[in-house]
Amino acid sequence: MDAWWMCEVPYPHVPKAVLDATDSVRASLPNRYCDPRIAADLFEEAIDEYLLCDEMGLNVCATEHHAGINSLLGANPMLLGILARQTRKARILSLGTLVSLRREPVRVAEEYATADVISRGRLELGFVKSGGTEMASANANPVNNIERYWEAIDLIAKALTQQNGPFSWEGKHFTHRHVNIWPRPWQKQLRMWAATGDPHTAAEVGRRGMVHTLVLRGAEGTRRAYAAYRDARVAAGLPPAPLDNFAYSAFVCVGDSEEEGRRVGEKLLWFLNTSLKSAPQYSALLPGTAPPHIAGQAWRTKPKSAPDLVNAEKGVATASANARKLVSITVEEAIAQGILFAGNPDGVFAQIKDFYDDVGGFGHLTMIGRTGFMTHAESEKSIRLFGKEVLPRLREINPLTATGHAAVEHNPACRRRSP
Repeated sequence: MDAWWMCEVPYPHVPKAVLDATDSVRASLPNRYCDPRIAADLFEEAIDEYLLCDEMGLNVCATEHHAGINSLLGANPMLLGILARQTRKARILSLGTLVSLRREPVRVAEEYATADVISRGRLELGFVKSGGTEMASANANPVNNIERYWEAIDLIAKALTQQNGPFSWEGKHFTHRHVNIWPRPWQKQLRMWAATGDPHTAAEVGRRGMVHTLVLRGAEGTRRAYAAYRDARVAAGLPPAPLDNFAYSAFVCVGDSEEEGRRVGEKLLWFLNTSLKSAPQYSALLPGTAPPHIAGQAWRTKPKSAPDLVNAEKGVATASANARKLVSITVEEAIAQGILFAGNPDGVFAQIKDFYDDVGGFGHLTMIGRTGFMTHAESEKSIRLFGKEVLPRLREINPLTATGHAAVEHNPACRRRSP
């Protein structure tokens, strides 16, 4: 199993009274509450932590969000360029530029190709379905967002691989008469990832053979999405996907003791408890969020026990519904659900291994290693402990077969130890 560390560079230093009074901490919170001097310190600390990951043998992951306290990374390619130049060994995952919000996918391909060349072939591309407040921030139309998402990916993929001179793209959402990017990427084929939780999109990710990552979905949602991925490949007559095509993203904090790991790890839940607050116009009332035939029902006030109508037939909650469930989660609940792995090194390894077995295995763990009021020192300590005492054991886990059983005899080094 590979591990990828990320920090979304949040900005938690807005007065609580302001956060309580606003209807949304994303998109509409005035930027006068963001002190650029504090922001500069946060960026400096996060970049230093990324460089420490490179030293400790972890790969790194850069995200992108817009106009909110959850993340100051509004320009993913800028961080990619820094990491491409300053790191030496780590692979770099962009997860990622919000391509359905960008009006020019070819420019995105140019940015990726440049970062891949600077890193000498260490870049991997991840794509995230944008929505909610991101639509308002980008002045984008949320209707047909998924269509734009897949077409943008197709255009970017062709631009990165075409080497025989200009080609013309005449699509439904994008038109580009002359595509011929310089420089071409260092790698002949960049591995592509997609972050999604709903079965319909997971199935398309499976048919395309992309790496499928689930973000904070817990065991049940992860198993269902992985199953949709695998079933789609079977239905399309494609060979089974290896475990390397599956990834999971969760909060991770390692301390010297179980108490320290959980106490510091609790700070990571700020992302859920505070930074997810969003107004209805960015979620339930956003055009295109619900299919037309059920939009009227989706906009009505539902009883607390009612399912989310957008995906009720599929048995999987939407991203917004999933977020609502996470707002008040506790440390114990987060650990039990596989959303947070926290404790001492033995305990964290055991939690990850149990989750791995529960969902049928995966090849990559993308770690949200710092957010909220977690300090720079606490983050660096967690990275060092994870790199020294957890990562080597994760890499020795025997892969599981499609049925969820170990492919070979269990390695003693991976047996669960008492925390």
